[in-house]
Amino acid sequence: MLALSPVLGLATLAGMAMVGVEPTAFAVTGLAVFASMFFLGLLLCVPRPRVAWGRWLRAMVILGVEATVVWHASVATLRPAPSPAPPAPVAGQREWRLPTGSELAYVRLAPKRVTRPDPVVFLHGGPGVADLAASSAFFGKLAANGYQVYVYDQLGAGRSARLRDPRGYGLTRDVADLEAIRHAVGARRLNLIAQDYGAQLAAAYLAAHPDRVARAVLSSPAGLSPAGPWSSQASPAGPSQGAPAWEPQEREADGKVDVVAMFGRDGTPDPRLLAVSTLLRVDPRAAHAFAGDRELDAYLDLVRQAAPRPCPAAATGSGGYVGLTGRPAPGSLRLSLAKVTAPVLIVKSQCDEQSWASAMDFRRSLPSATLAYLDRGTYRSEAYLGLLRAFLSGRPVPAYEGQGEPSGYRGPA
Repeated sequence: MLALSPVLGLATLAGMAMVGVEPTAFAVTGLAVFASMFFLGLLLCVPRPRVAWGRWLRAMVILGVEATVVWHASVATLRPAPSPAPPAPVAGQREWRLPTGSELAYVRLAPKRVTRPDPVVFLHGGPGVADLAASSAFFGKLAANGYQVYVYDQLGAGRSARLRDPRGYGLTRDVADLEAIRHAVGARRLNLIAQDYGAQLAAAYLAAHPDRVARAVLSSPAGLSPAGPWSSQASPAGPSQGAPAWEPQEREADGKVDVVAMFGRDGTPDPRLLAVSTLLRVDPRAAHAFAGDRELDAYLDLVRQAAPRPCPAAATGSGGYVGLTGRPAPGSLRLSLAKVTAPVLIVKSQCDEQSWASAMDFRRSLPSATLAYLDRGTYRSEAYLGLLRAFLSGRPVPAYEGQGEPSGYRGPA
């Protein structure tokens, strides 16, 4: 009975959320069921003394334990966690108000004289993991080669607007936003540089608008299969597929199993995270009403810091609910990609967070694709920048012809 009490409490919370009850009401109802079942469990577990004074003592102890547990559970569940302040604007930040309804923060880097007619647009990963300042500083170097460069935070991430209803996020919306961006910048075609989930977005855009892409670079691409939340934190076959980022997950690191997720800094279960995780599976709108975007950003940042990573990672900002809504790729995407004629460069590095199999999947699906391998350097290195400059200008790049992982590769298989 004691073990069932939190389960029944969460089930009640989910059931009340499904019928549209206000967040505080379904949380209090769930806590009431938890408290009742916990009290019954204590009554059954503690033997009843034969003497009268013992029965009174037993009742007082049970009530004291019950009151303490319920108080702490109520505070932990109902009190919002400290939320970070919205990120400050970066240098040169502007905003697109698109016909799709999206309001997106972006930075434009322009050369003294535009000599390349097709602008460069960078698509960040995640979904929901953006770093507008660092990305604009790095990819803005391509402006020296005559390109206009646009770096933006996708809807629901970083400094861009968030939706009240998390069900509005998705690959289809991201593709529509990208096409609206093309119209906004007045370009006939775009050069796309994509990373992680951004490669899925670039592939979907290529399939929908093949004549609107001059060239595309897919760096550390996430798999073409339907993407689970936070695909940047695990390979497509990893535990992040289809489950909220904080759910208990075992990840191997240095021979040890690190269990992260629905736990606080001290390793104890976090009732509020348990509640939000339950609500996300039932009704994302109820989860959003219960815990807002900034609160979820803070939780996900903690998870990212706790999760072991195969490679050092630059600091990035989280996108709360957009990172927890899957990005199902259309089943016809592979067939559509087979007709793409625009040149595509797939880049893998020695230290990579996405699987080698994902890159091979893209190479098989895109007849016009070339695979390049960085045996030293990262996706923010001069070696990588040199690859971009060569490919975008039409110069040949060193291709990796092998099927298997190269010697020294340290990323997922």
